[in-house]
Amino acid sequence: MGNILLSSQAILPRMASVSKTSTPRLGKALKRAFFARSVREVARDLIGATMLVDGVGGIIVEVEAYHHTEPAAHSYNGPTPRNQIMFGPPGFAYVYRSYGIHWCVNFVCEEEGSAAAVLIRALEPTHGLAAMRRRRHLPDMHALCSGPGKLTEALGITVAHNALPLDRPPIALHARTEDVEVATGIRIGITKAVELPWRYGVRGSKFLSKPFPK
Repeated sequence: MGNILLSSQAILPRMASVSKTSTPRLGKALKRAFFARSVREVARDLIGATMLVDGVGGIIVEVEAYHHTEPAAHSYNGPTPRNQIMFGPPGFAYVYRSYGIHWCVNFVCEEEGSAAAVLIRALEPTHGLAAMRRRRHLPDMHALCSGPGKLTEALGITVAHNALPLDRPPIALHARTEDVEVATGIRIGITKAVELPWRYGVRGSKFLSKPFPK
């Protein structure tokens, strides 16, 4: 899957285990201005943050960044009815159906017209585990949100959440409260721009959709 790219910026002091409690302390609420930056900076800073939808969710442990200048992005060929929200202002949800099977949720970033977004790939469940297990029909918390389609099902995200602001109910995002070691690698499940190391995650997390190469 290619070499991992690690830098002094990518490695911060290792975070304490987030599995000690099902309801860890929440950090400050993230506002839409948080997303008005480089999509790669936002993607890295989302690792360790908490995402909740109607109070159900967990710690973001894996994301991918997409930008209109590279062909893996939905916005590469310009606006369409499906991706129109990507061309709007930052801080809104972009939800689409993947392969006609499951929903995927993205956070729109950068200035209006840039059409950049962060795909949320995996969460460590911390809030509303009973609701997630009921929706996913699974008892194992490690499998509840270990993929973009899994987490949207667990959190009840559908196209009804498309274009919703990320700083108002039912969506809430909170900054990480502990330092985290960020691993960087190439993105998963794409056939274009496969060389770009725009996948970010918590190194060693048991809740990733796929481990990062050692």
